[in-house]
Amino acid sequence: MTAYLKRLASSLAAYQVADIVSKFMAVLLLPVYTRYIHPAGYGVVELLGNGVILISILVRFGMIESFLRFYYSDDDQERRDALARRAVGFLLMTTTIVSIVLAVLAAPLSRVVLGYGDPTIFRIAVLGLWAFTNLEMAYALLRVDERLRAYATATLTNVALTIASSLVLVVVAGEGARGLLLGNYGASTVVLLGVWWTMRDRLRPRHHPGVETHRVLFGFGLPTVPAEASVYALSIIDRYYIFHHGRLGPSMAGLYSIAVKLAGAVAFIVRAFQYAWPPLAYSVRDDAEAARLYGLVTTYYLLVSGLVVAGLALLGRWVLRLLAAPAYFDAYKALPWVALGWALYGLWVVFLVIAGRAKVTTRNFPAALAGLIANVVMIVLLVPSLGIAGAGIALCGAYVVMIGVMHFLTRRAFAASFEWMRLIKLVVVFGGMSVAGELLLPTHGLVGFVSRAAVLAAMPLVLTATGFTHVEERRQARVLFARARRGIAREPA
Repeated sequence: MTAYLKRLASSLAAYQVADIVSKFMAVLLLPVYTRYIHPAGYGVVELLGNGVILISILVRFGMIESFLRFYYSDDDQERRDALARRAVGFLLMTTTIVSIVLAVLAAPLSRVVLGYGDPTIFRIAVLGLWAFTNLEMAYALLRVDERLRAYATATLTNVALTIASSLVLVVVAGEGARGLLLGNYGASTVVLLGVWWTMRDRLRPRHHPGVETHRVLFGFGLPTVPAEASVYALSIIDRYYIFHHGRLGPSMAGLYSIAVKLAGAVAFIVRAFQYAWPPLAYSVRDDAEAARLYGLVTTYYLLVSGLVVAGLALLGRWVLRLLAAPAYFDAYKALPWVALGWALYGLWVVFLVIAGRAKVTTRNFPAALAGLIANVVMIVLLVPSLGIAGAGIALCGAYVVMIGVMHFLTRRAFAASFEWMRLIKLVVVFGGMSVAGELLLPTHGLVGFVSRAAVLAAMPLVLTATGFTHVEERRQARVLFARARRGIAREPA
C-alpha cells in the first residue's frame, strides 16, 4: 500500500508543478489583469473558456477515457502504440471538422452565446477547442507512460508562453478579453505541436493487428460522455444564467469568475488528482487491495483539500483585498462555495474510477443527470436572492446529489473501503470551525485576520485530538519529522 501511495505522491508532484506555477502566476497577475479587463470582460472569458471544455467533452466521444482504460489491459508495447495512434488520429479528425464548422458559423453563434455578435472572440475560442482537446490526448500519452519530467516540461512551457503572450496582448496591445483568450489558446497550440513532434516516431501511421477496434473503444467511452458533459455543464449553467440574468449580467459573472480563479488553490489539487489517480487506480490488479487503497486515498484527499477550503472560507475577504482591484472585492461571497465545489468534484473523480474499474460506466449518466437537474433547480431558486453566493451553493448541492446517487449505483459493483468515521470527523471539524469562525469573528482589520488565521491553524490539532490519525500514520510522521530535523542540522551555518 505504501508503494502505491508513493507512486501517487510522485505523480501528483509532477502534475502539480505546472498548476502550482500557473495558479501562482495567475494570482500574482490578478492586480494587473483586473485593472485592464472590466468584470464584464472576465465574464466573457470564463463563459467561453468553460464552453470550450464542454464542447471538447462531446467531440472526443469518450476516446481519452477509453484509451486510459484499455492501455493497461495489454502489456504489448506495439499494441499500446497502435492504440495511441488510433486515439490521437480520431481526435485530430473530429476536432478539425467541428472547429471548421464552428468557425464558419461564428457570427450567429456568438450572438446566441454572448447576446451580441463578436465572431473574432468566438473564433479564438474555437482555436481553443481544437488545441485543448488534442493537447489533453497528448498529455494522456505522457501520463500513462508516467513520463513525469516530459509532462512537467510541456505544461510549464505552456504556462510560460501563456503568461508572456497574455501580458503582451492585454497590457501592451490593449486587447482585453480577446487578448487573454488568445494568449491562452495560442500557447496551447504551440505546445501541442511541440509534443506531437517529440512523439512523431510513435505516432507515425502504420498497421498493427490486435488493437481494440473503434467499436470496442466507443463501447467503453461513449457511455461516459453524457455523464461527463452533464457534470461539466454545471460550470456553464451558472455562468450562463448569471451572465444573461437581467439584475446580474456580465459584470457579476466576472466577479463569479474571479472567485473561481482564486479557488485555484483547491482546483490545482483536484486537477493533479484527476490526472494522477486514474492511471494508478487502474493499475492495481487485486480488488481487495484496490478497495483499501481507494478508501485511504479518499481520506487523504479530503484532508488536504478540506483544509484549503477552510482557509479560503475564513480568509477570502483578505485574499480579494490583496490581489484584486476594488471592483472585484465582492467576489468573496462566492469564494468559499466555489472552493468547496472544486473539492467535491475531486470526490466525483473517485467514483468515476470506481465505475470504470467495474466497467459500469453506463451508471455515470443517471448520477450526473440528477446533479445537473438539482443544480438548475437550485440556481433558479437561490441566485435571484443570493446572487453569486447562491450560484456557489447550488454548485455544491449539485455535487452532493451526484456523489450520493453515484455511490448508490456503484456500491455493489465495486465496494471501496471508505473510512467513514474519519471522513465524518473531517467534515465536522473543518466545517464546524469554519462556520463558527465566519459567524463569530470580525470580517475586517488585523484582529479579524489574526483570529481567523488562528482558527485555521488550530484545525489540524483539533482533528488530531479526535483520534483521527492512525498509529502507523503517527509513526511515519515522526520519522519524516526526524529526517527533516537532521537535514536542517546538517545545513552549514
